[in-house]
Amino acid sequence: MSEQTIRVYGADWCRDCRRTKQQLDVLPVDYEYIDVEHDDEAAAEAQRIAGRMNIPVVVFPDGAHQVEPSNAEVEAKLRELALI
Repeated sequence: MSEQTIRVYGADWCRDCRRTKQQLDVLPVDYEYIDVEHDDEAAAEAQRIAGRMNIPVVVFPDGAHQVEPSNAEVEAKLRELALI
C-alpha cells in the first residue's frame, strides 16, 4: 500500500459499497477494501470517521472522506487529487 491508497469501508450486502468497489476496480488507483461486517474494529473506525453508521466510507490520501458517495463524487475527488 502506498500513501496514495484509498480506503473503502463497506460490506458485501451493501449495494452502494458494491457500486463504489466496482468503480474503483476499473480505475487506475490503489485502494484497500475493508469489510466492516466481519471486523468490529473496522466498523467502529468507519463510524468514527463518518460520524454515523452509513457505508461506504471512502477515505482519500489527503485525509478527506465521503460517506455514501455517488460515482461522480468519487471521480471528482480522485481528479482533484490528480489520482486519475
